[in-house]
Amino acid sequence: MFRTIYWYGYFAISLICTLPALRKAKKLVASGNLKEAEAYINQTTMKWAMAQVKNGGADVKVHGLENIPHDKPVVFMSNHQGNFDIALFMSFIEKPKGYVAKLETNKIYILRDWMRLIHCVFMDRSTLKGAASAIIEGVKLIKEGHSLVIFPEGTRSKGGPLGEFKGGSFKLATKPKVPIVPVTIDGTYKLMEAQGGKVKPATVHMYIHPPIPTADLTKEEQVELPERVKAIIASKLSTND
Repeated sequence: MFRTIYWYGYFAISLICTLPALRKAKKLVASGNLKEAEAYINQTTMKWAMAQVKNGGADVKVHGLENIPHDKPVVFMSNHQGNFDIALFMSFIEKPKGYVAKLETNKIYILRDWMRLIHCVFMDRSTLKGAASAIIEGVKLIKEGHSLVIFPEGTRSKGGPLGEFKGGSFKLATKPKVPIVPVTIDGTYKLMEAQGGKVKPATVHMYIHPPIPTADLTKEEQVELPERVKAIIASKLSTND
């Protein structure tokens, strides 16, 4: 119980404590020094997210970092087990990246400003128009050279079986013709979701698979892409062992 109280308290207080860093980041962006701004924003958010992961008691094992292309934007596609998933990406993958996040997160004070700075896309999943608009915005960001993370299931599995991978999510990669990097997250649901909202230590594995080029895919291969990526991600889930 102490860990749970500490984690939630630290989350809120540490977020407020990032306000000076947030002001500095916005000034760097406003000055036009985008390279310095991106580096500062990335390092600051990584440090903050790592504290959340450590306070949660996660023992994280990362596999396959060498599979991440560093010279081009990519779309990371991952299964979605729990609330710690984004913190995991922020902490252990140094490549700057934004996230396709649910619209509700745009209402969280301070957090939303950081999310905008790292080029997140806020998706209204309640309507087809909202989802389509988010994909269009995401494609634009990727064409500008930014990488994105998306959870094609659209919701947390909480340790259950993988859900359907939404075909529209894959347009983020096929439209700008950038590689997809499949990622398997195994165990984050044990940190919170399996505890009914309480926070408990657990071992988590993160598998980064080799990238899948999309530039020369046929129409048939594009149709098969969701199931192909889903199978790759499922191959490293312990529930499938």
